[in-house]
Amino acid sequence: MTLRSLLVAALAALAIASPVPNPDIEVNSLESRQSDTSNDLENGDCKPVSFIFARGSTETGNMGFIVGPGVCSGLKSRLGADNVACQGVGGAYTAGLIPNFLPENTNQASIDAAVDMFNLALQCPDTQIVAGGYSQGSAVISGAVQDLSDEERARVNGVVLFGFTRNLQDGGRIPGYPQDQTKVYCAIGDLVCSGTLIITPAHLTYGLNAGSAATFLAGLVSV
Repeated sequence: MTLRSLLVAALAALAIASPVPNPDIEVNSLESRQSDTSNDLENGDCKPVSFIFARGSTETGNMGFIVGPGVCSGLKSRLGADNVACQGVGGAYTAGLIPNFLPENTNQASIDAAVDMFNLALQCPDTQIVAGGYSQGSAVISGAVQDLSDEERARVNGVVLFGFTRNLQDGGRIPGYPQDQTKVYCAIGDLVCSGTLIITPAHLTYGLNAGSAATFLAGLVSV
């Protein structure tokens, strides 16, 4: 079964089990149209806010399809589409499965690819940087934030992590980065957040948290 078919099955099960609307769920036409690829920073598009996202293993594009596009469009709806640049982490980060088994739950080349995107954002002198990652992408973003210099890290206003593969190892935070600027989403039943690499349906439901994450990040910037 593919990751996409697992997602459909998980969301169907969730809909049956939870018929009452959840305030964290944000579904609108803009989010449904958002692409799985976004290269605003690579295209030289400096905006007041730059959102950098690393997708999960085997996801398509450079933003993925489970949660990244929803957070991007959620930020645009809250802050104005003309105020937000969205950039996925691609290049050496191919979102393959094998790097999950390494000590950092990803490889250095993938972390370096994310650092490159932060460096692009830092070339926009007035932009406010926010970031996010899902599954292996959460380890990629966490590692990249840690690899920034103190001065560069201070330019990062907030980070959201979904299905954080280093949640247990790092105590639910990014080492060396302010905890009050970090929001970690770990669904009930997501064993990845408990220090394993076992994928359950819960690990595929973080699109439901896209609106909440966008609200959190929007509250850490000003436009």
